[in-house]
Amino acid sequence: MKIIKRNKQEVEFDITKIVNAVTKANNAAKESERMTPTQIMRIADSVMKQCEKVSRALSVEEIQDLVEKQIMAHGAYEVAKLYITYRYTRSLIRQSNTTDASILTLIECNNEELKQENSNKNPTVNSVQRDYMAGEVSKDITQRILLPADVVEAHNQGIIHFHDSDYFAQHMHNCDLVNLEDMLQNGTVISGTMIEKPHSFSTACNIATQIIAQVASNQYGGQSISLTHLAPFVQVSRDKIRKIVTKEMEDIGARIDEEKLSALVEKRLKEEIERGVQTIQYQVVTLLTTNGQAPFVTVFMYLNEAKDPQLKRDLAMIIEEVLKQRIKGVKNESGVYVTPAFPKLIYVLEEDNIYKDSPYYYLTELSAKCTAKRMVPDYISEKVMLKLKIDKNGNGNCYTCMGCRSFLTPYVDENGQPKYYGRFNQGVVTINLVDVACTACSESRDEEKFWKVLDERLELCHKALRCRHDRLAGTLSDAAPILWQHGALARLQKGEPITKLLYGGYSTLSLGYAGLWECVYEVKGKKLTEAEGEEFGLRVMQALNDACAKWKKEENIDYSIYGTPLESTTYKFAKSLQRRFGIIPGVTDKNYITNSYHIHVTEKIDAFKKLSLESKFQRLSPGGAISYIEVPDMQNNIDAVVDVMRYIYDNIMYAELNTKSDYCQVCGFDGEIKIEERDHKLTWVCPQCGNDDENKLNVARRTCGYIGTQFWNQGRTQEIKERVLHL
Repeated sequence: MKIIKRNKQEVEFDITKIVNAVTKANNAAKESERMTPTQIMRIADSVMKQCEKVSRALSVEEIQDLVEKQIMAHGAYEVAKLYITYRYTRSLIRQSNTTDASILTLIECNNEELKQENSNKNPTVNSVQRDYMAGEVSKDITQRILLPADVVEAHNQGIIHFHDSDYFAQHMHNCDLVNLEDMLQNGTVISGTMIEKPHSFSTACNIATQIIAQVASNQYGGQSISLTHLAPFVQVSRDKIRKIVTKEMEDIGARIDEEKLSALVEKRLKEEIERGVQTIQYQVVTLLTTNGQAPFVTVFMYLNEAKDPQLKRDLAMIIEEVLKQRIKGVKNESGVYVTPAFPKLIYVLEEDNIYKDSPYYYLTELSAKCTAKRMVPDYISEKVMLKLKIDKNGNGNCYTCMGCRSFLTPYVDENGQPKYYGRFNQGVVTINLVDVACTACSESRDEEKFWKVLDERLELCHKALRCRHDRLAGTLSDAAPILWQHGALARLQKGEPITKLLYGGYSTLSLGYAGLWECVYEVKGKKLTEAEGEEFGLRVMQALNDACAKWKKEENIDYSIYGTPLESTTYKFAKSLQRRFGIIPGVTDKNYITNSYHIHVTEKIDAFKKLSLESKFQRLSPGGAISYIEVPDMQNNIDAVVDVMRYIYDNIMYAELNTKSDYCQVCGFDGEIKIEERDHKLTWVCPQCGNDDENKLNVARRTCGYIGTQFWNQGRTQEIKERVLHL
């Protein structure tokens, strides 16, 4: 049986430590108040048995809570008081320097929390460790100096989550929608080197990957690029290849008619497109940014973004090649093709590709095959998005999210034109809705008190969000030239502050939320899938939107509701809730809480009902949200995948299908790696050979919009294990 120490190291449970600690408190008590050695041993045995019943590694603090309860149960109140005093004294001593201990444990790969904080970071790699070391220092500075005490306290208690405090000490922001078109068409500068407009498609792809890496190293969230911005360079290469082929024919004295010439040009062009797409695919998965991971990049595939028919046809060629290469996958260390985590792909469903008689339906079929095999692309409905994203001119807009789900608000520039590329998100603070509900309903269900507590917590989130905004205000463009001076986000002058880009809707601040399912159940005793629960849940979401609208009106800053993609935080929130409120059936009885507005992972509901219900909540999460359905192996049922895609097109703005694509390096098993409980811990196990060595398993799961490949903490692992199929 394992426990997690305060420095996050995972070690074997040792009952003698409990015996020794209780004995010390016992010896300090008056003789008449002391327990016998037998009673102390019973306390230790009882705690050990309780730990064995829990299907995860408990923290030292949780075990000490159990010890306190057992001492009290034995009526040894004086000993309990001394034990509590001892804990408090030791806590004060530890607070004098916790950062050093955390850094040392992560260097030795003993820090279980950081090892599983991010499912796309390998914590054994030097570059990742260096990023984590800097992050620990940043967290320390952030909590001690940069944030107000009440925000820090709320964050530490799991009442709110102040995201990415490991980057907050620097003047860095969250997500970007990269203006790749401007950078390619008008040139850019990378590491002090002038990069001019490329003269071929393959060169454009190569430059794009360098831009992606540079952008990722200067912010901490996701970024997105559009294939439409690469499409014009297909014609550039076509013209270039035509000249080369014509010259070759002249040199050898050969005559070739126009039809054959065009066919030869297109053949060579397709070969170049293949090489260019391969550059993006392999560069993205092999690049390591300064934070020790592959760039969190999303590639957007939207045919109607093309400005003319020829450009659309060229864009379709690129999309086709991207899908074909993703279906193939990338080779792992054993030379076996597996599912890569990046780039994330988004495919827009539109009139030109959704029906069988649509001219680009073949891309939709290919997309369905790709989803069945590799879990991507995800799908945006142009039809629904045009209804939801209305700008001040009254026009609907269709555009990509930044990274996995963070959407910008509609924006019109000084020329009256919609603008999305070149914009960004300043940062996120998440409210724990479950904690709001449990605080309000600690004695009895009290909806009136719930709204009062919610208002208080929202103001706390607002205060924290303003800290994010104020940290960026005054930042000079020199802090990240690729972003602010050379086109990714702006073309400011050297020494010019970025402050003007933080107002007026150019960028956004995100109010995240988590645990709507459990919140509704605690307050109303109803599920989101029941009429009364749905009605209350929608009112909660509207209240969040009303708060953001109020702040925006007062400050000219775009605040937006964001369905937080909880990863490690789902476990943190769950543990905090259990410490504060105990185990409440249906509310705090899991080691995770539900992401955003999602239907609980254990709820039996079919795919179409789930998407239909969640679409109502997605409309009230304009700053970011994505819905998913959990499906079995669909590789032999592509028609069913297409049926789901058509339903998405008609009913919901943004959704994805979670398929499985794993590999065991020991026996070659290619299927779904299972989760089993071993030694009181959830463990990934090959169903064919029993291999449970994570270093010899390739597992890909979508946990928060992105696909994760580096495994997860126990809370998230439990959530993955308990997911039910929707199709």
